[in-house]
Amino acid sequence: MSSRNINSVFYAEAYHPIQAGSIDGTDILPHDNAVYRALLCSSAGLYDPQGDPKVIGDPYCTVFVGRLSPFTTENTLSKAMSKFGQVKNLRLVRDIVTGASRGYAFVEYQTEREMQRAYEVQSWDVF
Repeated sequence: MSSRNINSVFYAEAYHPIQAGSIDGTDILPHDNAVYRALLCSSAGLYDPQGDPKVIGDPYCTVFVGRLSPFTTENTLSKAMSKFGQVKNLRLVRDIVTGASRGYAFVEYQTEREMQRAYEVQSWDVF
């Protein structure tokens, strides 16, 4: 018989992607399918972020913009973000099936300084 009380609460010492969401911390498969796919790809050596053709631009010049209105377009976002510097590349993430905005975007600037200026803004009322 286990020395652990069956009604006790399990608290993990640290986050573990496979055991996340497990009631008793003993699960051996991830609950999230995306985590499971990532785990399979990393263990098989299939994930290469440097070789991904969809990944473009300089991460040090790119700012993530979230909580966008569903009515925000690439044009309105570009106009708003150009206040902080020259926008080199902009990707408003859209649903692959419906084409609707997912509510977030990645904006790449010409320089890291321009990105820092955009990053430091606390809220944008223009979206």
